[in-house]
Amino acid sequence: MQTELSRKLGVEHAVFGFTPFPAVAAAISRAGGFGVLGAVRYTAPDDLKRDLDWIEAHVGGRPYGLDVVMPAKKVEGVTEADVEAMIPEGHRQFVMDTLAKYGVPELADGEASGWRITGWMEQVARTQLDVAFDYPIRLLANALGSPPADVVARAHDRDVPVAALAGSARHARKHQEAGIDIVVAQGYEAGGHTGEIASMVLTPEVVEAVDPLPVLAAGGIGSGQQVAAALALGAQGVWLGSIWLTTTEADLHSPALTRKLLAAGSGDTVRSRALTGKPARQLRTEWTDAWDDPAGPGTLPMPLQGLLVAEAVSRIQKYEVEPLLGTPVGQIVGRMTGERSVQAVFDDLTRGFERAVDRINRIAGRSGQS
Repeated sequence: MQTELSRKLGVEHAVFGFTPFPAVAAAISRAGGFGVLGAVRYTAPDDLKRDLDWIEAHVGGRPYGLDVVMPAKKVEGVTEADVEAMIPEGHRQFVMDTLAKYGVPELADGEASGWRITGWMEQVARTQLDVAFDYPIRLLANALGSPPADVVARAHDRDVPVAALAGSARHARKHQEAGIDIVVAQGYEAGGHTGEIASMVLTPEVVEAVDPLPVLAAGGIGSGQQVAAALALGAQGVWLGSIWLTTTEADLHSPALTRKLLAAGSGDTVRSRALTGKPARQLRTEWTDAWDDPAGPGTLPMPLQGLLVAEAVSRIQKYEVEPLLGTPVGQIVGRMTGERSVQAVFDDLTRGFERAVDRINRIAGRSGQS
C-alpha cells in the first residue's frame, strides 16, 4: 500500500492513523503506517511532553505526527470565563435534569471534570506546538482546517508538512491557497466533526480541485478493499481514526464503552451537535437523543455547547452510565466486532488490499481479452 506520498514520508503503507492514545500512535508507526497523536486533550504542556517522550521511546525510529485544533482566525481577549457566562441558565438546568433522570452521580469534591473547552482555544494549541517542535514530528495536522499562516510557516521552517481536513472541494481549495501540503478529504461517514458529502463523492472532487497536492481519503474506511478504492479514486493514502478505538493498545478506560462499540452496527451512529455544538458523528445514545429532541432547548453553538456538557460527559464516562455513554465514532463501527492489536488491523488491511488489487487485475485482464 505504497504511494508517492508514503515513500516521501518514509512509511511502508499509506495509512495515516489518528488517535488520542500514544500507545496506538506508536503501534501504527511500528506497523508501517503513520501514527498521528491527537493533542486536543493536552491542556498542560508537561503532559504532552511526557507522552511525546514515550512515543519517541517506543516508535522504533519510525515517523509520526501531531494533530492540533486551531482556528484559522484568532479571537483576542476571550477567556473561558467569558465563554461560560454566555451559557443560558435553561440549558444548564436541562443538563442537570437529564443527569438526574438517569441517576448519574456527582463527581467527588474537588475532582476535575476532565476535558474542557480550553483544549480548543488557540493559545493552548500554540503551547502544544512549542512542545511538539522540540521533537522530530514529521507531520502537523489541523482538525479545524488551515491553521494560522504563521503556524504553517513555522512548520515549513522545520521541514514539517502541514495537513488540514476538508469536507468539500471549496474548503480544500482554501487549504491549497493557504499553503497546506496535504488535504484530508473527510467524508460524511467519518467520526467526529464531519460534513455532508460522502467519501465516494468527496474524494475525487477534492483530488481534482487541489491537483497536484496529495489527498488522503477519510471517512468510513476500515478495510483493505476500501483502501484500494480510495487510491483508485486518486487519493495518495487514507486517514483512519475510528478503527483504532477497539484495538488492544487503546485506553478507553471503559469496558462498558468498548462493549457498546463492539456491538454497534453501521446505523448506530448519528451526526449530532450534542458534544461540541458542531455536527459530529458519534454513537447514538439517549444523551444524543435528548439533545436532538425538538422538545428540548436545542444545542448551543461552539464553543458554548462543549463547555456546557464537559462535566456531564465526564460524569457519564466515569460512572459508565450505559444509556448515555457514547463517543465520537464513524459508520465503520459496524466492522469493529472484536478487540485486536494494531498489527492485526494492519495485517487485515494488507490482505484485503491485495485481494482487491488482484480482483481488479483479473477484471482488467478479462476486459483486455474480450
